[in-house]
Amino acid sequence: MTHGILFDPVLPLWIIACLAGASLALVALAAWRGLSGWALRGLGAAVILAALMGPTLSREDREDLSDIAIIVEDTSASQRLADRPGMTARAADDLEARLTARGTDVRRVEVGDGADDSGTQLMTALAEALATEPQGRVAGLFLLSDGRLHDLERAPPLPAPLHLLHTGRSEDWDRRLIVEGAPAFAILGEEITLTLRIEDSGAAPEGVREVPLDISIDGEAPQRFNVPVDQSIELPLVLPHGGRNVLEFTTPEAAGELTARNNTALVQINGVRDRLRVLLVSGEPHAGGRTWRNLLKSDSSVDLVHFTILRPPEKQDGVPVEELSLIAFPTRELFLEKIDDFDLIIFDRYKRRGILPALYLQNVVDYVQKGGAVLFAAGPDFAGASSLYRSPLEAIVPARPTARVVDEAYRPKVTELGEKHPVTAGLAQMHDGEWGRWLRQIEVEAPQGDVVMSGAGDRPLLMLNRVGEGRVSLLASDHAWLWNRGYEGGGPQLELLRRLAHWMMKEPELEEEALWAEATGQRMRIIRRTLKGSAGDVTVTAPDGSDVVLPLEEVAPGRFEAQYDGPQIGLYRLVSGDQSAVIGLGPAAPVEFEQTIASGDALAPLIEGTNGGIRAIEDGLPAIRVVREGRPAAGRGWLGITPRGAYVTQSVTQTALLPAWLVLIVIGALVTGAWLREGRR
Repeated sequence: MTHGILFDPVLPLWIIACLAGASLALVALAAWRGLSGWALRGLGAAVILAALMGPTLSREDREDLSDIAIIVEDTSASQRLADRPGMTARAADDLEARLTARGTDVRRVEVGDGADDSGTQLMTALAEALATEPQGRVAGLFLLSDGRLHDLERAPPLPAPLHLLHTGRSEDWDRRLIVEGAPAFAILGEEITLTLRIEDSGAAPEGVREVPLDISIDGEAPQRFNVPVDQSIELPLVLPHGGRNVLEFTTPEAAGELTARNNTALVQINGVRDRLRVLLVSGEPHAGGRTWRNLLKSDSSVDLVHFTILRPPEKQDGVPVEELSLIAFPTRELFLEKIDDFDLIIFDRYKRRGILPALYLQNVVDYVQKGGAVLFAAGPDFAGASSLYRSPLEAIVPARPTARVVDEAYRPKVTELGEKHPVTAGLAQMHDGEWGRWLRQIEVEAPQGDVVMSGAGDRPLLMLNRVGEGRVSLLASDHAWLWNRGYEGGGPQLELLRRLAHWMMKEPELEEEALWAEATGQRMRIIRRTLKGSAGDVTVTAPDGSDVVLPLEEVAPGRFEAQYDGPQIGLYRLVSGDQSAVIGLGPAAPVEFEQTIASGDALAPLIEGTNGGIRAIEDGLPAIRVVREGRPAAGRGWLGITPRGAYVTQSVTQTALLPAWLVLIVIGALVTGAWLREGRR
């Protein structure tokens, strides 16, 4: 129980102050004039003024409240290394017991991994814990962690000493692989440079100057190199293919290091072509002669070399050669010396004229066998005796002409196989599904490869085939230009020819048999494209080596998909039949494993500002002492808490010190005494 005097003035204080001043002046005047009762009158005035202040005696019945200590336990991924989980749990239990023995209430808070690889959110958890407790009761804050937090800027105002008990051991060490610089994309065929560094931290073994480094591209067998430790290295690299290239760099786990989760670095680089070199050889000019030229010239990444045979050798019109402004066809340079420089060769209604000897055409066959691409856009000449089919090119042409030209109107359509093939998949739904008619088709038989479009009488119209390492296609009509002119509404000519050219140039997104995945956060959408009737299952191998088999469901002709939520961050390997792929979810090493050696350096400024301390659990749990607010709260072998002296008031009793009856009696006595004294005198 506590006591105190309270005042409840009857009048405003300024009025009481004025009355006090007037009373003092009158008493002083009486004393100056020598009135004998001035002292008694002064006492009477003082009693009246005191009564006007309304003094009361207040008695409070209080209940003392215990202090609160908050223990924040870090259970993030880096705290699950070695024996840290057990060390943290034992220290928290012992600390709670010591605090409880002192009559302190303990609040324990656990902090796991932050969402979306945001790391350890220690300060966020501490701020939330403080928000639920009365600040006037918090006597101490204890962090049981490795000190590696990722939200220091969110530290709240701290009402009590903050202490860190870290879980590190003096012999801890770790090796980490860091990618310091890597481009997001690279041009195929050109060398790029990646900057890597292998860093040892903590009590690393001495004398280690070089360590192995394994490099794997798209999950292939890795190549091993020896690289220096704690030194940035520049790695030259040429991407093997277009599209996404997944590069995995790994240094093997060494004996005694804390974890191997940060021994791998994952880099995804998109391979793009700088310039595509296309050779377009056109026969006699015709209505659709500019179709291919306009298509290829509309793409700024294409270098087009176009020759049109305007004056064949058999043409004799008497015009002197010196008056002709035609360029001679550089057959030797194009088909013998530089043929391998082209990514695609297109023969547009070209026939044998004696300009290209059989040796040069055989070079085209060899070019395809070694990985080149040739497209035949057939016209009536393809069915005649001078057809390119009747040359060494017969070995690669996807179909044999019957010598018949079908002159009738028909609507091209995508075949059942074409609905699955990436070149023609979805074309039937384009251009409002209504295509204009073509008026001519070259009849062919014995088609090889894939027939993806048909024409008059369901005859093969567009055939795609693989020959050796290369690709060949045959468009058995020269009327694709009708779509470009809008005849009977036109059709998806630009999209068809674009896809056809890109398929022949081996763009990854147009492969018939393909497996890939698209990641959104930790969820991946697995996509399998195939020309077969079914795709089977896909096996997903997680970074820890565990396998999950998922069924693939057909979502469109030839396209199968599955959804999968990756439980870990890192490299996943996908296998479906003879197709395989890799995809990275997040960084190869989460942010929790960027720094694994326990340290209090990051928290030191914050802890020093509260007079707290940093101690290693392996040195033994410090004793708990009580210190006054503002005094150092850490010393050798001990950590301190600050008593807050909080209480709750149960009841309040107030008693007037100058009740009205008492004031009247005292005033009456003083006035009477003053009158008697003055009267006797």
